[in-house]
Amino acid sequence: MNNFEQLGLSPKLLNAILDLGFENPSEVQQQAIPILLENETDLVALAQTGTGKTAAFGFPIIQKIDTESKQTQALILSPTRELCLQITNELQLYGKYEKSLNVVAVYGGASITEQERQIKRGAQIIVATPGRMKDMLGRKMINISEIKYCVLDEADEMLNMGFYEDITDILSHSNKNKKTWLFSATMPKEVASIAKEFMKKPIEITVGSKNEGSKNVVHEYYTVNGRDRYNALKRLADAHPDIFSVIFCRTKRDTQKVAEKLIEDGYNASALHGDLSQNQRDLVMKSFRTRQIQMLVATDVAARGIDVDDITHVINYQLPDEVETYTHRSGRTGRAGKHGISMVIITKSEQRKIKQIEKIINKSFTQKEIPSGEEICQVQLLHLAKSIKNTEVNHDIDQYLPQIENMLEDFDKEELIKKLFSVEFTRFHNYYKGANKIESSSHSGDYSDDSGSTRFFINVGSKDGFSWMSLKDLLKAELDLGRDAVNKVDVKASFSFFNVDESQTDKVLKVFEDYEYQGRQVNVEVTKGKTGGGSRKRRDRKKGGRKSNESFKTKSNAKRRDSNKGKSSRKANIKSSINRRKKKK
Repeated sequence: MNNFEQLGLSPKLLNAILDLGFENPSEVQQQAIPILLENETDLVALAQTGTGKTAAFGFPIIQKIDTESKQTQALILSPTRELCLQITNELQLYGKYEKSLNVVAVYGGASITEQERQIKRGAQIIVATPGRMKDMLGRKMINISEIKYCVLDEADEMLNMGFYEDITDILSHSNKNKKTWLFSATMPKEVASIAKEFMKKPIEITVGSKNEGSKNVVHEYYTVNGRDRYNALKRLADAHPDIFSVIFCRTKRDTQKVAEKLIEDGYNASALHGDLSQNQRDLVMKSFRTRQIQMLVATDVAARGIDVDDITHVINYQLPDEVETYTHRSGRTGRAGKHGISMVIITKSEQRKIKQIEKIINKSFTQKEIPSGEEICQVQLLHLAKSIKNTEVNHDIDQYLPQIENMLEDFDKEELIKKLFSVEFTRFHNYYKGANKIESSSHSGDYSDDSGSTRFFINVGSKDGFSWMSLKDLLKAELDLGRDAVNKVDVKASFSFFNVDESQTDKVLKVFEDYEYQGRQVNVEVTKGKTGGGSRKRRDRKKGGRKSNESFKTKSNAKRRDSNKGKSSRKANIKSSINRRKKKK
């Protein structure tokens, strides 16, 4: 179906579509709209962010509800305030020729009594965030017992944000015979469980493959040493003068720190995270949409609901905790049929995550080198030339031309060009003049090449419940050496490796000299050999086989028997350290 007329939409909706300038339906709209118009069925629709999912469920809802009735007939749940308001605004535009249609947004950070008043005036469609919706149901401000349709938009995002219990509680107040339409970019097990629990034989449609990344997005990764991460970010920005991007960090603290450093270095940047007030968030997003902000540094939670179609780049300053979250990050670019680039800055120990992401999004990454200073200078110079060429002449300066010509009459064309470009170009040239190239840490597995760094072996791994991130958090908490002191954490099944500045070698060995984790002795050693993963000590340990294990168990059991009641549990200390750091974040 190549046009909206073939989808079975009403004349009023088609007129609204014409006013909005929509030409052809997207793939998810082609698949979902006829099914929802022709059938009373539950539906699971998997499609990337930015593929037109709001219209895919919005058009059928508007066409199927009774606008003459003031009773609430449809509920749409979305993860964030921004997305809630976006959906509300779009539905109002779609239903502009339905004179009696009333769509009300219900979200936190606004007057709950005013939202109650709007609903009591008659709201056929309520668009809500789970937290505020649950609150209003608890206060009996809303009645959804007779709704006919419930839409769970960005379902994976809502569940990832911890709204599972809120959603189940909200749905318990609704009509059991309602139809549920679930729209999601990915299909993790939590989304599948929602579908199984609250839907009856749902029709499933998939645009692309499950969890697949957008076809319009190119994926690149850059491997650097941890200490070069921020400088790599700046070079990527400088190498793309027209960049309009979202930069993702894992924590609020890192988000604020990176944004502040970018601002100090002269970039049009700002932070978006959970510690901002609603008014601050609104101001930041307004500045971003109007391109007063060129680089928006955000956490995953804060960025949910961002609906800006012209984002050129997504930069993963740090990879997300959950691999599936990468799909949502990259989906912020390449929207509305446009092309985008998703960049990832990683250390060598994170390269395995790239392979995991490739399997999930069904896309391949291209490994690239951080641009050199010379390359950046060339890009900036040509960009300046292009800007001058495309600049419209301001004829208000005509009256001053005789004075200007008189001032510059001693210079020929070549000299004038050099002087003109030097005004803007000198800053970049001076900054990058003689700057060292940021070398990729992926060229060699030789950890001994890290100047002043010591590689350690530790006998805990994934079988002990550690990921590279949780082990790094533990090490940072116990060693107390600063945020970036522990790097190159490489977690195997039953053992791991990590790097620390060689000046701290004695401290690391002392901290772990008599250390227990969950009742077992933890052993930390300096690796011998270039790769760390192939050290003699580890090979000898493997050759020792069962005897080594038995010796370890005997020693560990003896230590536990010798522990007295007055000795505090090391496990408790570990958990306490980790919890303290989580609270700070």
